[in-house]
Amino acid sequence: MGREFASLTARWCHLLDVDFQPRIAAICDTNESLFGWYKNHFPSIEQFTTNYRDLLANPRIEAIYCAIPHHLHQQVYCDIVRAGKHLMGEKPFGIDKPANDAILSCLKEHPNVFVRCSSEFPFYPAAQKICDMIENKAFGKIIEVNSGYLHSSDLDPNKPINWKRMVEFNGEYGCMGDLGMHACHIPFKAGWKPVNVRALLAKIITERPDGKGGQAACKTWDNATLCCEARDPDRGELFPMILKTHRIDPGQKNTWYIEIKGTKVSMRFSTKLPKTLFWMDYQGGEQIWQQIDMGNDTAFKTITGGIFEIAFSDVIFQMWAAFLYEYVHGKPLKRFAACVTPQETAWTHELFTAALASQRETKTVEI
Repeated sequence: MGREFASLTARWCHLLDVDFQPRIAAICDTNESLFGWYKNHFPSIEQFTTNYRDLLANPRIEAIYCAIPHHLHQQVYCDIVRAGKHLMGEKPFGIDKPANDAILSCLKEHPNVFVRCSSEFPFYPAAQKICDMIENKAFGKIIEVNSGYLHSSDLDPNKPINWKRMVEFNGEYGCMGDLGMHACHIPFKAGWKPVNVRALLAKIITERPDGKGGQAACKTWDNATLCCEARDPDRGELFPMILKTHRIDPGQKNTWYIEIKGTKVSMRFSTKLPKTLFWMDYQGGEQIWQQIDMGNDTAFKTITGGIFEIAFSDVIFQMWAAFLYEYVHGKPLKRFAACVTPQETAWTHELFTAALASQRETKTVEI
């Protein structure tokens, strides 16, 4: 993901009407073999190091993108913040709730440091359209919300184990910690916080090749289905919300989706059909789902015409534009053209911690 961001800075001129531009000044990675790629493409880089503390001591660095395994988040994120560097962190913003609490406590002690969490899928044009409808309160009474992130990359039992299958590195949340922010991003920014959860968690493949000729135990959850009640802050009413994070979902290469059903309007979108927005505007009579072809109508305008298609790298571009826009201007371009806040990461930890308790106790747990 570091290389994804770096490549975006090389085409920053693709954005229109922005008054800021990032410059890659330094790289830190324990894998020095990656340095050659950066050296070949980014002459602005002045520092290559395997020790992140070297970045903290560099006065030319204003902000750091930190993509590291979950068990390192608390230590490294807090060190970055204490050094006065602005931070784009990765989900889940701490391996567990105590780690997340410690990070947020550190942020309170350094209020001048700007910190956000990575999550790019809501920047698809169709998702932004759904978000505009949320902001305009167009759905009426919320009937149900479904959101999720589905993989099939772990369906192969012969795939070697990696850190995301090891509880000491990935955490007890398993797939929820790794994928859950994507499912929660739009609902939480809408203020739809769960008040309870009944979790259905599954460990499907219990061991994998260890890369040394043997087998290693897989201790993290592969799939999670969280059945929640959430409260609509505008009406004060509860509604069902189902959040799915599956690493083993046959046929799903890498699918994010959001569906909102309301008494006036219903909408759904999936990255499986990245141009297609499904929309039902109900005013009595027949109930007809419409399909709208979405183009490149992004929150931050680009030189690409609106008639063309959007791609994954484009929505990452939008996310980074949102991060820098809010940092430079002190507020987001609009409510949903914004990155995940530290407070929103805390809400995910409340939910995932309750989900673990729900699984253990086989009952609905209040949040």
